[in-house]
Order: sequence, then C-alpha cells, then structure tokens
Amino acid sequence: MIARTHARRLPTLVARSLSTEAAASPGLHPPPPPPPPPSKHPTSKPLARTRLNPAPRPTVSRRHEVLSSLPPSFGRNQFLPVTDSTRALLEGIVAKFDAPIRYAFAYGSGVFEQDGYSTSSPSSTGGPMLDFMFAVTHADHWHSINMHQNPSHYPLGARMLGSSFVAKVEEISPGVWFNSMVRMDGVTIKYGVTTVDNLCSDLLNWKSLYLSGRMHKPIRIIKDDARVRLTQQVNLTSAVRTALLTLPDAFSERELFERITGFSYGGDVRMLLPAENRGKVGNIVRKQAPQFKELYHRLVVALPGVHWPAHADTIQQDTSPHARAAHLRKLPSNLLRGVTGRYASQPSTPSREADETVYWTKLAGDPGLPTIIEKELHGIVRYPSAIQTLKGLISAGPVKSLRYSTEKVSKWWKGSSAGAKS
Repeated sequence: MIARTHARRLPTLVARSLSTEAAASPGLHPPPPPPPPPSKHPTSKPLARTRLNPAPRPTVSRRHEVLSSLPPSFGRNQFLPVTDSTRALLEGIVAKFDAPIRYAFAYGSGVFEQDGYSTSSPSSTGGPMLDFMFAVTHADHWHSINMHQNPSHYPLGARMLGSSFVAKVEEISPGVWFNSMVRMDGVTIKYGVTTVDNLCSDLLNWKSLYLSGRMHKPIRIIKDDARVRLTQQVNLTSAVRTALLTLPDAFSERELFERITGFSYGGDVRMLLPAENRGKVGNIVRKQAPQFKELYHRLVVALPGVHWPAHADTIQQDTSPHARAAHLRKLPSNLLRGVTGRYASQPSTPSREADETVYWTKLAGDPGLPTIIEKELHGIVRYPSAIQTLKGLISAGPVKSLRYSTEKVSKWWKGSSAGAKS
C-alpha cells in the first residue's frame, strides 16, 4: 500500500519541483520489506522454483531503480507520433537485436523531417541514415551477445579484442559506443550503446550534454523505461529553465526551440569541421516545430511567471531577479557548478553562506548571466564531443570512418551549395 501511494505521489512531486539533484531522494523509495522468519529447517541453498515449489524468487537489489512503473499519462509529451510505416520500421529493427535493450529511441532526419534533405525516406537513394540510441544494463554483457549475433557491425580490431574492450572504450566520456553504416531491413542505420546509469546521470546533471542534448530535440521512443522517462522529464524542464535565463521578457516559440536545440551544438568540435551544416539548428526547428511544441508547451506553462497561450507563438516571462533566481537554482548540477564558480572569483558577489536569497537574487539579476551560461554550456560540450569523435575512429574502423566522413562532407557540400543558390 505504501509503495502504491509513493508511486501515485511521485509524478506530482516531480511536476512541481523537478529537482535536478544528482542523488534520488530517499523519501521516494518504499521502505524495505520485513526480514523473512527464520527457517525451521535451514538448507545450504534455496530450493529451485518449480510448479510444486512456487516460492518467491530471491530478492534482487534495486539500488539504481527509482520505481518500477509510472502512470501512463506521466511524460506523455515525450511520446511523439510518427507515421505507421516509420513506426513499424523502427520497431522491427530494434526487435531484431537479441541482446536485452532497456530503453531505445530513434532520432535525426530519418525519423523527423529536416531541411537540407532531398528526401526524408531512409530507404530512398540519398535518403538520411536512421539513428538509434540503446540504453542497456550491462555494457560488456550486451556487446558480448551482440558481437556473437552481429559480428559484422564491429570492426575487426574490436572483434579480436572482445566485448570487454568495447565496454571499456564505451565507458570513456561521454559513455557511448557507436556502430555505424550498418544495413538492416533495407536501410542504413547507426546505433549508439550506453548504460541506463550513464544516460540518467547525463539527463539529470548534464555531465556531458552528449545524450541529454540529443534528447532535447524530438525523438521517437521505441522501448520505454520508467526511470529514463522520469529523468528525461527533468532534462526537458532543465532545458526550458536554461533557455528562459538567456531570453528576454518576450520572444517567439521558434526562438525558444532554436535556443534549446543549440545547447548541444555550441562548443561541439564537429561544427568546426567541413562535415556539419552551420544552419543545422534552423533546419531542425523549421520542420519540427509541431513536435517541439508538443514536447515543451506543457512544461513551459507549468512554470511560474511564464505565459504561453496554446494558439499563440509568442511567449512572455517574468524577468525580475526573484523569478530568474527560481530558475537559476534548479539548473543541472554540472552547469550550475560552472556558473557559480565564475561568480565566486568576483569580489562583488555576496556570500552564499550569509544569505542564500540575496546570493541567488544577485546572480540572477546580473545582465552578464546569459553570456556566462552560454560559455559554460560550450565548455561542457567541447571535451566530450572531441573524445567521442576520436572514439569513432576505433568503433567504426578506418574503412567505415573514411566512408562515413566522405558522405558527411558530400551532404555538407550539397547543403552549402543549395543555400548559396537560394
């Protein structure tokens, strides 16, 4: 009864505060069950669970699990619709993997339309690649099973060194291993593998913004997980709070969407290379505005001091220091640490220990706060994006890396030429 009560109250508590603390509050966990009574006939090992012995299975530790389920309506903004054919294609591809996947989503131009592509169909010639992200429980175990089932997905060097090597490379920040240029069901796909723990950590704290930044944009969830859905709702609300702190008292919904989309691109080293379209943020938002609105509208209007009528594209917010301080205090821990660290070196900054209210109000009222936030975001993104680019040489191998880079440069050149002509 207590567990059900907590399960019902938790979404309400999250919706009210959406705290971005790194550790889950102990109050969210149900109390542990009472210890079993001592056995009158102790044995060296438990009896096997059979039809004649329907005893409960041994208790499994749920140390990393917030809760086993959520109400179906919680986080419904995350479930964006796609066409039936796209849904069937995405679900069919994920179902072909024997290794257990706890959470999976598809993203990018192969799922939601973007400017800059002659066709949005992944099965068409010149169509976009389908991008997937899989969150698993144990990376080594997952790659061992997948390497046995799909050895061609991995380069020769990775197959020779085995799944333990792949898992160790995956662990390096930002904690993702990619298999790219893979043919399945008549389309070319790229899929990343990470752990649920790493994914949720980035969603809550913006440790690297590599995964959380991807999930700021429209995605199609294929396999759901309660813990990820909960932390993703925190991630989306953090994106709104961060954007509001960098926007004026009145702005358009397109400005909001572009600001949020740009968080994970500013500072990304790939944007310095001739392989990424400089207008990528605009290309995404122009075609995906309805999906962005579905993703963010309910979260925005739930925040105090923000006014966004359902049928309007203009948003107004209270930009007083007091209102902005409420957003500032709830920024993801990694971003907030960087912001407060920059102010700590300024002699005009009041003591946080003396009066927290004065401290946060002073920081929130600083006209230079948006610039500081932008610089900190760039700093968070820069190193992990550089490391992941180098990791791509290992995970893809020299042949696939060259082929993938060539195709990216070709698409960038075609996009730049089309933009120049227009």
